[in-house]
Amino acid sequence: MLTVVGLIFIVALIAPWIYRVLQDKAGWVLALVPFSSFLYLASFFPEIAAGGSITQSVTWVSMDLFEVNLAFYLDGLSLMFGLIITGIGTFIVLYGSGYLANHAYLPRFFTAVLLFMGSMLGVVLADNLISIFVFWELTSFTSYLLIGFNHEQESSRKAALQALLVTGIGGLALLGGMVLMGFASGAWEVSTLLNEGDIIREHPHYLAILLLVLGGAFTKSAQFPFHFWLPGAMAAPTPVSAYLHSATMVKAGVYLLARFHPVLGFTDTWMMLVGGFGVVTLLISAWLSLSFTDLKQILAYSTVMALGTMMMLIGLGTELAMQGLAVYVLSHAMYKGALFMVAGGIDHEAGTRDVLKLGGLRSLMPISAIAAMIAALSMAGIPPLFGFIAKELVYEAALGANFWAVGFITLAVLANIAIVSASLIVAIRPFYGPKTETPKKAHEAPFLMWIGPLTLAVLSALFGLLPFIVDSKLMVPVASAVWGSELDFYLSLWHGINLPLILSVVTAAAGVGVYFIWDSIRESAPMKVYQMIFARFPVQVYESLVNGMLNLAGFQTRVLQNGLMSNYLITIMVAAIAAVGYTFFTKSGVIFNPDVSEVQIHEWAIAFGIVISLGVMLFFTHSRLTMVVAAGIIGFGLALIYLMHGAADLAMTQVLVETLTVILVVLVLIHIPKMKESRSILYNSRDAIVAIAMGTLMTLLIFAVTAVPFDAFISEFYADASYPLAHGRNIVNVILVDFRALDTMGEVVVVAIAGLAVYALIKMTRAGAEKDVKK
Repeated sequence: MLTVVGLIFIVALIAPWIYRVLQDKAGWVLALVPFSSFLYLASFFPEIAAGGSITQSVTWVSMDLFEVNLAFYLDGLSLMFGLIITGIGTFIVLYGSGYLANHAYLPRFFTAVLLFMGSMLGVVLADNLISIFVFWELTSFTSYLLIGFNHEQESSRKAALQALLVTGIGGLALLGGMVLMGFASGAWEVSTLLNEGDIIREHPHYLAILLLVLGGAFTKSAQFPFHFWLPGAMAAPTPVSAYLHSATMVKAGVYLLARFHPVLGFTDTWMMLVGGFGVVTLLISAWLSLSFTDLKQILAYSTVMALGTMMMLIGLGTELAMQGLAVYVLSHAMYKGALFMVAGGIDHEAGTRDVLKLGGLRSLMPISAIAAMIAALSMAGIPPLFGFIAKELVYEAALGANFWAVGFITLAVLANIAIVSASLIVAIRPFYGPKTETPKKAHEAPFLMWIGPLTLAVLSALFGLLPFIVDSKLMVPVASAVWGSELDFYLSLWHGINLPLILSVVTAAAGVGVYFIWDSIRESAPMKVYQMIFARFPVQVYESLVNGMLNLAGFQTRVLQNGLMSNYLITIMVAAIAAVGYTFFTKSGVIFNPDVSEVQIHEWAIAFGIVISLGVMLFFTHSRLTMVVAAGIIGFGLALIYLMHGAADLAMTQVLVETLTVILVVLVLIHIPKMKESRSILYNSRDAIVAIAMGTLMTLLIFAVTAVPFDAFISEFYADASYPLAHGRNIVNVILVDFRALDTMGEVVVVAIAGLAVYALIKMTRAGAEKDVKK
C-alpha cells in the first residue's frame, strides 16, 4: 500500500515531463497509474471478503510520548473507498485529457489531480492518526490547486480560497481531536483504536474529542452550516468537480466518521449530533437543488443532500444503517460521477450548462443521453438500478431508528422527492423536447469524455440487476468495518411489498409531480427566500468573517507594524514584560537571596564602568560617535566578565563582534546626515519606563535562575560524549557542528541568503546608477 501511494506521488511530480514527451497520449499513460492501483487493491478481495484485514507500517518519527508511523490498514471500508478513488480516478485522468485538450495548463492538471489522488488514497488507507491528518491536509491543499485551476478568473480564486479556509479550519479541529484521542486511549493506530471504543467513550474528554472530530468531518463533507463551500467550488473545471465533489474529497468526512464509528459511536450524543446535522443537511440541500438552472449547481446541491444522507445513516448507528451506508456510498459515487462528467460534456460541446437554454440533444449526443438517463434514474432510486437498493435501505434504516423514527423517515422522503425531480431535470431537460440553439454547435463528446460516464452508468444497472456481485465480496465487509463486528446480510432487488417500497412509490410519484411544476416552484417567492436564506446568507456570513479578519489584520499592521523600529522594540518588550512578568511573579514560587559578598573588587569596577558608559549614552551626550564608543565599552566590559569566568572562547567572540560592530556603525554614520531630535518628553519617559521594567525583570530572572540548584546532567553529557562520539576536544565547537549541526546549518543558510540579498540590492543599485549616468 505504501508502494501504491508513493508511486502515485512520484508520477504526479514527473507528469509534466511525461506530457512533454507524449503530448496527446499522456492521458492514456498516466491513467495506467490509478488503474494499476485499482487492480492491486482489487487483488485483496478474497482476503477482505473472508473477514480479514491487512496492515503495513514503517516508523516515520519516533518520540518519547508517541510514534508517528507511516502505517496503512486495509479492511472492507478502506478497500471500497480505495477502489472508488482509483477506479473513478482512472476515468477522470482520461476525461480530463479530453476535456482540457490543448489547454496550456493540462500538465498542471495532471500533476494536481494525481497529487490529490495520492493524498486521498493516503487518508483512507492510513492507520496512524497523525498520518491521517497529514494526508487530510494534503487533500485540502491539492483541492485548492484544482479548484483554482483557472486562476485568471476571480471566481475560481475566491472559490479555491473559500474551500481551503473552511476545510482548513476544520482540519485544525480534527488535529486537536486526534491528539486528544491518542492521549486518551494511549493508541495512535486506528487498527488498535477500533478495540478501545469503551475507553474513549468513558473518558472525561469524550465530548471534546467528538466535537473536534465532527468539526473536521462536517467542514470536509459540507454539512450544514458549512454546506455553502461545495456549490461555490463548482467554479472548478468539470473533471475536478466530477472527482473531488462527487466521489472523493467530499466523502472524506463521511469516511472519517464511518471509520471512527466503533470508537466514538453508540452514544446518544453521537446519534443526535451526527444524525441531526445529517438530516437537516439533506433536507435543506435537496430543495435548494431545485432553485438553480445550472447543471453543476443542481448536481452540487444534490451531492450535499447525499452527504447528509450518509451522515444520517452513520448517526443512526444501527445494523440496517450500516448496510445502507455501504450501498449508498458506492451507488452515489457511480451515478454522481457519471452525471458530473455528462454535465461537463454538455458544457464542452454545447457551450452552456443552463438547462433553460438546452433541449433536444439526444439525437446529437446519444451516448451521453443514455449515460445521463441511467445515472439519473439511479440517483432517483428507480428500479432495477443500484440506487433503488440504496434508497430502500435508507428508508428501512430511518424506519428502524432508535429515536425519532417518524421524523427521520418524513424528512428523508421529503428530501428524496426533490431529488427525484432534480434527477428528471438533469436527464430530460438537456436531451429531450424541442431542439434549442446553443452557443456552440453541439455534437457527441469524444471517446475519452463518454467512456467514463457510460461505464459508471452501466455498473449502476449491473449492480442493481445482479447485486450478489458486490454484496458478500464488498458490501458485507464495508458494513462490518463500520459496525465494528461481523455482519451477515445479502442484497436483493425485490423484498416484496413493504413500507419502504410503498414510500419509494410515493417518493417517485411526488417527484414526477414536482418536476412538472418545477418552473413555477423555481420562480416562486418562497423559493427565492429559501435560496436567499440557505444558499446566499451562509456565503455572506463567510465573507463578513473573512473581511472582518482582514480589517483586523489591517488595523494590527497599522498599529504594530508601522515601520518604526522603536515601536517594534517597545511592543516586543511590553509583551515580554506582561507575559513573563506575570508568570514569574504569580507562578514561579522562586525564593532567592542573591549573595554579593563574593563579588571581587575588579568585577565591581567593570560593572561600574558599564553603568557609567550607559549613563553617558543616555544622558550626557548627543554625539553619535560618542554613543557608539560608549556602546563598545559596554560590549568590551561584558567580554572581560566572560574572560574572568573562564569563557575564553565566548569572550573572544564578544570582542570580535564588538570591534566589527563599532567599525561598521561608524562607517555608516559617516554617510548619514545629522537629524534633529524631535521626540517629546512623553515618548522618552515611556521608553525609560519600559527599559527599566525590562532590565529589572531580566535581573530578577537571572537571580532566580542562579538560586535554583544547578543540574549538571546536560553539561556532563556533552563533556563525556564530545570526544568519544564526535572526536572533538572543544566542547562548544562539537555542540555547534555535531550535536546541533542542523541548527547551525540553518543559521549559516540564513546568513548566506541575507548576504546574497544584500549583494543583489547592491548590484541593482549600481545598475540603476549606471542607467541614470547613461541617460
